Amino acid sequence: MYRIERDGVRWALTVDGVRVLSHTAETPFVTAVRREKTYRMVRGSVKEQVREAERVPLTQVEAVSENVVAFSAAGHRAEALLAPCEGGVRLALAGEEGWAYEFRLPAEKGEAVFGGGEQYRKVNLRGETVVNFVSEHIKASAILQKAVLPRALYREKPHRRIGSYAPMPVFVTDRGRLILFETSADGTSRFGAREYRFSFDRCPEALTLACGADYRSLARVLAARFPNRQYLPDWCGDGMILGIQGGTQTILDKTFAMLDAGAAVCGVWSQDWSGEKRTVMGKQVRWNWEVDETLYPGLAGAIEKLNARGVRFLAYINPYLVRDGRLYGLFKKKGWLITRRSGEVYHIKSTTFDAGMIDLTNPEAVRYTKDVLIKRNMLDLGVSGWMADFGEYLPVDCVLHEGEARLLHNEWPVLWAKLNREAIEEYGRDDVFFFTRSGYLGIQEYAPCLWNGDQHTDRTRDYGMPCVMPASFSLGFSGVPMVHCDAGGFFSFGKLKRDGELFVRWMEMCAFSLLMRSHESIRPWANAQFDAPEVKPHTVRLTCVHRALRPYLETCIRKAGEGIPAIRPDFYEEMDFAASRDPYSYFLGDELYVCPVLERHADKRRVFLPKGVWVHFWTGKVYAGGERCTVPAPLGETPVFYRANGAHLELFRETAKQYRLKEGEQ
Repeated sequence: MYRIERDGVRWALTVDGVRVLSHTAETPFVTAVRREKTYRMVRGSVKEQVREAERVPLTQVEAVSENVVAFSAAGHRAEALLAPCEGGVRLALAGEEGWAYEFRLPAEKGEAVFGGGEQYRKVNLRGETVVNFVSEHIKASAILQKAVLPRALYREKPHRRIGSYAPMPVFVTDRGRLILFETSADGTSRFGAREYRFSFDRCPEALTLACGADYRSLARVLAARFPNRQYLPDWCGDGMILGIQGGTQTILDKTFAMLDAGAAVCGVWSQDWSGEKRTVMGKQVRWNWEVDETLYPGLAGAIEKLNARGVRFLAYINPYLVRDGRLYGLFKKKGWLITRRSGEVYHIKSTTFDAGMIDLTNPEAVRYTKDVLIKRNMLDLGVSGWMADFGEYLPVDCVLHEGEARLLHNEWPVLWAKLNREAIEEYGRDDVFFFTRSGYLGIQEYAPCLWNGDQHTDRTRDYGMPCVMPASFSLGFSGVPMVHCDAGGFFSFGKLKRDGELFVRWMEMCAFSLLMRSHESIRPWANAQFDAPEVKPHTVRLTCVHRALRPYLETCIRKAGEGIPAIRPDFYEEMDFAASRDPYSYFLGDELYVCPVLERHADKRRVFLPKGVWVHFWTGKVYAGGERCTVPAPLGETPVFYRANGAHLELFRETAKQYRLKEGEQ
């Protein structure tokens, strides 16, 4: 329960004895701000220029009624309606139109802060500024630097330089606090040494402050506010989804070759089903959401052949239409694309080509997208899933059928996921799913699963394979429990490319995750693939390992239904961030602890095991938690441990016994 405390000039809120809000005239809870802001958006990345014209700290506080409190000064006023909620208190907020608002909350010494949606560089946000604006994660400058500079000269980018496809103003701390602002407004969260400051371009609808004994209880508080409806169809547990492009015969030949080699393959994902577009960056998708009959002749029949061997077909779609495509012309004629104030179509640019953006506020455009682009062009074809890409590029100065783009920018990826989810539910198939990269508050109600967006095909901590772990942890703390990544990464240019070793290491990690799916990358010819001679034997083994773990992974999915993340950092059980020893190892559910190998040419790894008694997955050797140890890590066997007293001991023993490397395979 929460309590209101008054102590002279101080007004405060406590939850279970913890002070979660404190207001004095010198350190007011609310400040009203009038500011001017301009945006410059380029390929989804945004630069802001802000001029603060006026700042009014609301220093006075008064109780309007038993559960309404007002903060005011100099003729300005903001009110909060207090109501109990699970774990704490919810403040319904009301302020003045046209004003931004800044909020102060107390910080505790040594407290660590997590969440903020998807944060790639680090999991503890203390000392950082988190931007609450959906944007492109990747910067072209970093790709070009990696393409031309020697590896030793590249400087990894700090947290403040890296955007997020899925920011969210929700945070938890290792002192058991939850801070949730319900707003879609652009803003920032600054986690200083003495206080936390949250600033938004308009007054949030509400602020929830809660406390919990552990991260699980805080996750359940979030799940009560944002119901989790994420899921994976049963067939996703039957192996790996192979990323394959290049046309009908290519996908059949590659898929059947892997099946014949003994690989566990549950699906094939062909993002170029609608055609390919070659650009200076590489091989991209032609954004015209109907089958390219030249590249994919007889696709419906090919899908039947795949289904006959237990393999599903997955496609790709995003809310844009390439300018030279048939559907672009149709949507433009109907007035279903976003426009400029002049009335002209507002084109967005991806690498070198222009596209129009479907207006998700136009009911006719939404209905046609669901009925024709998804139901007829994909589901009628036999498609069982797809990547619902993008969602973060909405220009803040465009004109929409309904609403203001600046206010809808952060909600846009949720609208996109909602459209896709409704199309599936209206169609009536329960064996279909999609995955998204962009999101905001409530995305877990619509997107069956998220993926970590576009990583570089390398090992750097800013954009490469390692950034998957902080991103997944942060989403989990933010109430999004199911997430996966592209095995192998996506961005490649010049010297930035993956070799067979990196691809295998990435597959090792994905084998011990909820969903195993590969990507050919934007330059398939320059990057190692799952069927390369040196990679293929590992693909066969690891896909079979993933399939064998299905009973355990199903328990992780069930827990996710309660809001408990499937992938958790090493300090999750102890709750104290000071207990963290490895930012890139993770719990998969309650019983597995996975330590991905991130160093080149490594054949062993030093690990620090969490508390408990652990069994090395591949050798069966028993280790005591709370200590460091060095374990073998031959290519194909990333260090994995299971709890000695877990419920799935026999499953883990038998899987390791059947699929551990044999003499001569290393």
